[in-house]
Amino acid sequence: MFCSEGSPENFAPSINTTGTSFDASEQIYDNLVDFERGGTKVVPGLARSWTVSKDGLEYVFNLRKGVKWQSNKNFKPSRDFNADDILFMFERQWKENDPYFKVTSSNHSYFGDMGLPKLLKSVDKVDEYTVKIVLNAPEAPFLSNLAMQFAGVQSKEYAIAMLKAGTPEKIDQEPVGTGPFTLVQYQKDAVIRYKAFPQYWAGKAKIDDLIFSITPDASVRWAKLQKGECHVMPYPNPADLPAIRKDPKVVVLEQPGLNVGYLAYNTTKKPFDDVRVRKAINMAINKKAIVDAVYLGTGVPATNPIPPTQWSYNKSIKDDPFDPVAAKKLLAAAGLADGFTTDLWAMPVQRPYNPNARRIAELMQADLAKIGVKAEIKSFEWGEYRKRMQNGEHQMGMLGWTGDNGDPDNFLNTLLGCSAAKNNGSNVAKFCYQPFEDLVQKAKVVSKPADRAKLYEQAQVIFKQQAPWFTIAHAVQIKPVRKEVVDFKLSPFGRHNFYGVGIKE
Repeated sequence: MFCSEGSPENFAPSINTTGTSFDASEQIYDNLVDFERGGTKVVPGLARSWTVSKDGLEYVFNLRKGVKWQSNKNFKPSRDFNADDILFMFERQWKENDPYFKVTSSNHSYFGDMGLPKLLKSVDKVDEYTVKIVLNAPEAPFLSNLAMQFAGVQSKEYAIAMLKAGTPEKIDQEPVGTGPFTLVQYQKDAVIRYKAFPQYWAGKAKIDDLIFSITPDASVRWAKLQKGECHVMPYPNPADLPAIRKDPKVVVLEQPGLNVGYLAYNTTKKPFDDVRVRKAINMAINKKAIVDAVYLGTGVPATNPIPPTQWSYNKSIKDDPFDPVAAKKLLAAAGLADGFTTDLWAMPVQRPYNPNARRIAELMQADLAKIGVKAEIKSFEWGEYRKRMQNGEHQMGMLGWTGDNGDPDNFLNTLLGCSAAKNNGSNVAKFCYQPFEDLVQKAKVVSKPADRAKLYEQAQVIFKQQAPWFTIAHAVQIKPVRKEVVDFKLSPFGRHNFYGVGIKE
């Protein structure tokens, strides 16, 4: 029994955008490739293997044979999973003339956000169990993108049957997949009931009955967990944590989330165009004190712009020391012995990577005053705040990021690359530094993960030398689970997957 925080929008992988919906449909569908349980590594899914051409443009997927489709009262499959189903998954989101493009919704936002309409040249069925995809340009994160929820595979045969019956939307409301659990019943705002699919290709799930008890209130979720009415709960109230940790029947799973909170220096504005000034500020702020006071044990101090759970994380990098004396010397060397005045922007809202930006800003302000830097705290309504920061109106400002696909490109290029600095994009430090840029762009087109990791490790060294940010923290993902639950694993993306999980009788 999982105490889910809300109701899914539907069971259509290509249309959903919320974690709540992803959790509900992930139990039912499979992808071509998957993320390893509890990790970010891409492993075989419905494709048992694949090859990529030397130029990185052609992907050939060899599909599993003998994979069974689930059935329900509307539909009994007449064939196993095959290449037609993969083509349907792509074409439903890509081809506006596909009869399913507009069913449930024509907004396939992830497909668009990942740039797939431009990236894909062709998706072809070579034979029943082989699919060939040709790209218009090499894209190293392509495989990771295909493991994301939007690429869950639905049955083409079911789709055709529902179209003929005049009820095409049923494939998204009464779903049929190849995954470990079949949907038995969904009652909005109340419950989702699943049963283990006995013919699941990877072996039947350890749990026979999986129930999502829809419980929006965090305190009510905690009450249900205490009574054993739920076995796993997401998103506890930080205020409930001391009591949760004391409960002998509960274990609290935690790990650094795939996120980062940071203070960005606008590297195009004086005095932050001088790396010595940026380094001086980094050394003047007491990071440990901030993380202790504000994250209350739910954050770890950040050294790099990517979190420790991200592959290619460079463990050898040392953080800037907290050393106000050295900071003052650096300012003097930069011709600012008397300090200077700056703004310091703080988000008006709580974020997954930063529970209280205003409080952090006040602590930073006090630290900076000690080296003669006068910081004025500024804030705006959240939408306005992001727009103005992307516009580069700040000198210093706080922001953060949560990763989507387990690829370092999703942080290092999206947040620190040159194109994202120029186009009002997510690079709010306006940091465009060629040696860093060259590494990150090369890593996009190199295909071997080991080679890409080396490039990203070097990029992190340059990031630390150039100091476009003061890295604050990686917020910890916290999941209270009852002790009778066996082998539940935290997902770096904050998802909840119950295949492989058991219950002690």
